[in-house]
This record gives sequence, C-alpha cells and structure tokens, in this order.
Amino acid sequence: MNQPTNNQPSLPQPVVPRRRRNWLLVLLPFLATLVLAAGLFAVFGPGPLTEETTLIVPHGAGPRDVAASLDNEHAVYHPLLFRIAVKVLAENTIKAGEYQLAARQSLAEIVRMIHEGRSVTRLFTVAEGLTSKDIASLINASPTLAGDAVPVPVEGSLMPESYRYIYGDNRAALVARMQKAMQDELNDLWTKRDPNVPLATPEQAIVLASIIEKETGKPSERPRIAGVFVNRLRLPMRLQSDPTVIYGIVLAKGAMNHAITHDDLEFPSPYNTYTNDGLPPHPICNPGRAALEAALHPEANDFLYFVADGTGGHAFSHTIAEHNRNVTKWNNLQEK
Repeated sequence: MNQPTNNQPSLPQPVVPRRRRNWLLVLLPFLATLVLAAGLFAVFGPGPLTEETTLIVPHGAGPRDVAASLDNEHAVYHPLLFRIAVKVLAENTIKAGEYQLAARQSLAEIVRMIHEGRSVTRLFTVAEGLTSKDIASLINASPTLAGDAVPVPVEGSLMPESYRYIYGDNRAALVARMQKAMQDELNDLWTKRDPNVPLATPEQAIVLASIIEKETGKPSERPRIAGVFVNRLRLPMRLQSDPTVIYGIVLAKGAMNHAITHDDLEFPSPYNTYTNDGLPPHPICNPGRAALEAALHPEANDFLYFVADGTGGHAFSHTIAEHNRNVTKWNNLQEK
C-alpha cells in the first residue's frame, strides 16, 4: 500500500460551534426569588392601609367577599393575595364579626384576626328602671344586632346592666342572657333575704324592687324607701306610690304627657296603689340589683311617708301632719 507523503494535504477539520449560554435559565431562579420575596412582603410586611378602619364580615360571607371588602378599603395589595393567604394560613376558615384594622396592618395578621374571630366587643347597656317595652325597642333598633325583632318580654324579667356582644349577635339570644341574669341574681338574693320581710315569693320581691327603683334615683335612699313600703305592708296600709299610677295609665293609654294630678290618682288600674291594697300584680319596670337588695333588706325604721325635698332626695316623716308640712314645702319650691 502506498503511504501518503508528508507533502499530501490533510482533510479540513469540522468547526465545532461554541455552546451559547442560556441567560434565561440563569435569570429564572433570580426572578422567582424576587417574586417570592415580593409575595412574602405583601403578606407578612406592612399593608397598604393608611388609617384605622372597620371591616364587617357578615354571616355567610366567604373569602372572595372579604377579599373584595378589603380591596375596597385599600387594606390589601391585591384581593387574590387575601384568598391565597386565607387558604394557606387559615384553611379557608373565617368568622363573621366586626374587625378593627390598624394602619399598615399586615395581611397575615388580618387573616389570623378574622380566622380566630377577634372581633370588636360592644356593650349593650340597660339602665335600671326601664320597662321591658323600652328595652325591647332599644334591642330592635340596634343596627349591630341580627335576627328578628323581639317581642316585649315579661315586665321585670330583664336584669339591667352592661352586656358584651359582637356585631351580628342574635337579638333573642341577648334577651335570653338578660332574663338568665335576672333569674340568677334573684335566686341568689332571695336565699340571703331578711327573714322578716313580708314577701311570700321572689316575684313579689321584684314587684317591690321595681317600685323602689322608680321612686328614687338616689342609691342611699333605696333601703329607707323600702322600709317605708314594708311598714305600710305590715299595717296594712296602701303603698300610695305615684309611679304605679303612671305605669297603669301608660299601659292603658300608651303615653302620659302631663305631671300626675289628683284625678290621675283615681285612675282605674290594677297597678294603682292608691286604689288597691298591697303590691301591684306585676312589676312596673326592670329593677337593678341595688333595688332588689333594698327590697329584701329594707332599713328598719318607722317612717310611713316621704315626698321630694327639692335636692334630688326625699323628706321622710312618721305622721301625716309632718308629711303634710313637707308636702307644703315641696309645693312652695315648685312654685318658685
């Protein structure tokens, strides 16, 4: 075989192209990191809300509804972020209520707040001496309570005090709490009552307490006035309490737009203690604990009469002659 000589030209070598770097593959992890960081900041960092605001989550609202509400309040960077955060951080579980959102509050904190139901606590305050009709009207007029309008509860069955509740609580449930509070209070006070009090039942204690409640707004006078009424019950002597007359008139006519007169004292009503012996058949308002305590622990005195003295309190007397003098003083004060 002939061997090629050194002078024979060599065949050309193929050119191997240089591998180009795929810059997109290099940038993808970086871009993903940036997106993740931005998402984490949007969820865990300060939110876009510039001032404190209130968020209402109605019963039956879902994450999409709440996301839209938050977006309207400019409390989140994007509503989709809330829906994702609720799914990841709260298993899509939120609770209805009223929530106070702080400025710059993070989305994660908002989600936790709604998930845990940390809603605003409100107070429904019932003043001593209100009638059940008054209290029912207040409950039914409240825009922060839910449920059907409640009927007027039994007079004297509601305990006047402040009740904590949250937005959307049921009206009937609130009434039930008031009734339980009254029953619990009465049961407790009845077992500790003065054994000499001429009251046969706890219901009679509420009736007497309701009259005491309407007769004075001065706490220190309640036991003394209770003592006067107990003295009259023991004689027996009619209670002659003006608030019982007024209650009967309002119950029959719906309103009483004038000061009580001598003619009113003759108004035919089972509540009129000028024309009927003993206690009225039912309470005339919802008494508070202090009035109940006074009814069950009256002051030991021998007073039989009292009349306003012009200072917010009353002048007490033992005899009708002394009482008439006090009445004259009161009438003179009114004429000035």
